[in-house]
Amino acid sequence: MRRPASVIPGPVPVLASALGVLLAATSLAGPADVLDAKAHCRPAPGNRPASVCKFVVTVRHADTGWDHYANYFEILAPDGERIVQRVLRHPHVEEQPFTRSTGPLRIPHEIETVTVRAGDLLHGLSGASLEIEVPHPRPGDAAGEGPAAEKP
Repeated sequence: MRRPASVIPGPVPVLASALGVLLAATSLAGPADVLDAKAHCRPAPGNRPASVCKFVVTVRHADTGWDHYANYFEILAPDGERIVQRVLRHPHVEEQPFTRSTGPLRIPHEIETVTVRAGDLLHGLSGASLEIEVPHPRPGDAAGEGPAAEKP
């Protein structure tokens, strides 16, 4: 009696099934989402109106391992120009969400807001991003004082 091809035992159906499960699990990880971001700024030295800022960013992504993990976040100026890209060099399978920082960065006073977004190896930049205010110190604020110079 002949069996249908779908029930023929052997390694090919098992491998195909395993590959399907692997691909489904990888695609379920979804995009990298920025959950929170804060800028901590102090006056920049020199005559140009600018601040020196550190950005603290919280990202959530269902990292599955080295083949699919959130591998960077970036800070963009209002015109879309990238200010910085922070490369994440390993998966955070057991640490979700995770928080990392970048800086110090010199941010001109003309830049009052930035967009923070994250990417992963499979989806690139497709998750939730945040627009945050850059808390430039007010004139008269001393370095390390005032709400804009708050430390993380």
